[in-house]
Amino acid sequence: MTSTALRLAAVGLAAYLAGSIPFGLLLARLRGVDIRAVGSGNIGATNVWRCVGKTEGGVTFLLDALKGYAGAALLPHLLGCGGQQGTALLGAGLAVVGHNYPVFLRFRGGKGVATSVGALLGAAPAAVGIGVAVWLAVLLASRFVSLASMAAALSIAVFVWVFRAPQELLRPAVLSALAALTVWRHKSNIVRLARGTEHRVAFGAKGR
Repeated sequence: MTSTALRLAAVGLAAYLAGSIPFGLLLARLRGVDIRAVGSGNIGATNVWRCVGKTEGGVTFLLDALKGYAGAALLPHLLGCGGQQGTALLGAGLAVVGHNYPVFLRFRGGKGVATSVGALLGAAPAAVGIGVAVWLAVLLASRFVSLASMAAALSIAVFVWVFRAPQELLRPAVLSALAALTVWRHKSNIVRLARGTEHRVAFGAKGR
């Protein structure tokens, strides 16, 4: 393998392993909670927020987002590939894959929303504002976190295709794949949405 290929492989592996760190599970354990046995059973920030506490949920979101940013921006720089769009997208994608399918938890992870936010900040920061705006609008209108997350992911993919293609195809393709992965990981939420049993956010309710 060439030195460039070795560096790319190193970025991909490091990003995947970083993404695999289950911060939600670890923070919940510090509070004596097995996050996989309560609520939705998901290790992500939303379930930690609901079942452990707002502080733990917020910290989980930040740390999971940091995994994505590390994969897209920090690790490529540390491994000598900084400034290359393809490398940033590789690291971003594999950090999200690591969160969703972590080797440390037998490939049973979260849904990748927070990690995707961090990855976008590192690989496509202009798209983040669109995603956040759509997420907030859908959340306020529906009070479904899952629906807001899927809508945000899809809107980012559409945004990048509209404003980047056909001059640029790699970034739209990768972000579309991440959007599709986000929707796929929310398949159980889609079933509950169809049945009318999905959990709604109760604005103004007192949290733990």
